[in-house]
Amino acid sequence: MATSLLSRSLLRRATSTRAPKPIGLEPSARVPRPPSRTASSTSSGDPGQESPAPAMDSPIKVVSHIGGGGSGSGGGAIDAGKSARKPLSLWPGMYHSPVTNALWEARSSIFERMMDAGAGAGGDQQQRAPTELLTKTPAQSRTSIVYKFATDDILREQYRDPWNEVRIGKLLEDLDALAGTIAVKHCSDEDSTTRPLLVVTASVDKMVLKKPIRVDTDLKIAGAVTYVGRSSIDIQIEVTQVDQDGDSQSDPTALTANFTFVARDSITGKSAPVNRLSPETEREKQLFGEREARDKMRKRKREELKEGLQNGIHKLHAEAERLNMLLAEGRVFSDFPALPDRDSILLKDTRLENALVCQPQQRNLHGRIFGGFLMHRAFELAFSTAYAFVGQRPSFLEVDHVDFLKPVDVGDFLRFKSCVLYTQLDNPEQPLVNVEVVAHVTRPELRKSEVSNTFHFTFTVSSDALKNGLKIRNVVPSTEEEARRILERMDAEALCN
Repeated sequence: MATSLLSRSLLRRATSTRAPKPIGLEPSARVPRPPSRTASSTSSGDPGQESPAPAMDSPIKVVSHIGGGGSGSGGGAIDAGKSARKPLSLWPGMYHSPVTNALWEARSSIFERMMDAGAGAGGDQQQRAPTELLTKTPAQSRTSIVYKFATDDILREQYRDPWNEVRIGKLLEDLDALAGTIAVKHCSDEDSTTRPLLVVTASVDKMVLKKPIRVDTDLKIAGAVTYVGRSSIDIQIEVTQVDQDGDSQSDPTALTANFTFVARDSITGKSAPVNRLSPETEREKQLFGEREARDKMRKRKREELKEGLQNGIHKLHAEAERLNMLLAEGRVFSDFPALPDRDSILLKDTRLENALVCQPQQRNLHGRIFGGFLMHRAFELAFSTAYAFVGQRPSFLEVDHVDFLKPVDVGDFLRFKSCVLYTQLDNPEQPLVNVEVVAHVTRPELRKSEVSNTFHFTFTVSSDALKNGLKIRNVVPSTEEEARRILERMDAEALCN
């Protein structure tokens, strides 16, 4: 009886004439048209003097129900005929969130215009690689999207976790899609004679959660390019949410994330130069300087590492001592099983694993598996690993680092392996649990497996659980390979800080 009543309730709700309101960008978030090649290569002029923006610069529309319009449908039903005419290479998968779908629809319009113009000029082979670089401002790539959680019941339900907060894994997909759209906008030159560049996620650095993200309050994600190298693009994204009590003095920033994309020639696959960046505001100049200094420091560290490998016998000795210190407690577990520290646990005993065959519905605009989907799956496994290790619901703090080492294709057999890599117990009020997830593309026919992605997450536990006597155990390695992974991650974390 209860099931029948629930079914009728859901049916009345689904057939209600009150449709969910579309979610879009504020007028300030509209993307200005990049300067034409007849203009100066700098972007210091008055944006108000630019020519009218192309169609894709209209607000990105997001709807919470299947069948709602994308950026080109005016909010009505999707035109099946139009979708059928779209090149197959521009069809994303059907798995993704309404926000990701809206962002991809906006992004694909750039490629469609380029392809249509190229076909009119005699085919894709007539389009040449970009040769003249433009200078763009961060404002020209800045994009934002608002989630109307307060008024859209269906959208809220799509993002709600069991504790009435936003599902972080699902949000990671949207952040990756937004960062990719921003990168495409920065690389676009609006020249129909050049083929668009292919931009791919290279890494994610320091995605920090500053406060819990509620699912009953409107949410905004916004980002822009902060720094560019020869072929790399750094993007910073902020997630903001006003506190429920409406306190205007509190910082609305809930999460910050830094993505790095690299540009490739869409035909040759080789690295391609990207448009220059000219920061305008003091904040943009500060971010540019910080990322530039970080880039130089990393290059210097790589050089120091090479020199250390060539002439560093002393460093190798110090490294051996660090390994022995880490392995000391692990040897007690194997040599004296009845005597190890009961507050410690072997790394291998914290492992979890899952596997899947990658489906067409999970692909991105370029036909490969969407990086946001991989981050989503990795986060869910990391959360479960921390949950099983702590014995209480963990609290997510950071995505420390994500590396995209190899592309993942439709049909690949993908295995995710996770473990608690190490714990940091120096601060008894906020112990840290560092979880590593490694994705392997496995080919049983060839008896071959290779790493496609590595993910590192940090969790903690609530203060109430600690007050009730919860104690986090120390994780120790039992093999030299495990000890090296721990030291490499600790060193990388020290470098980031």
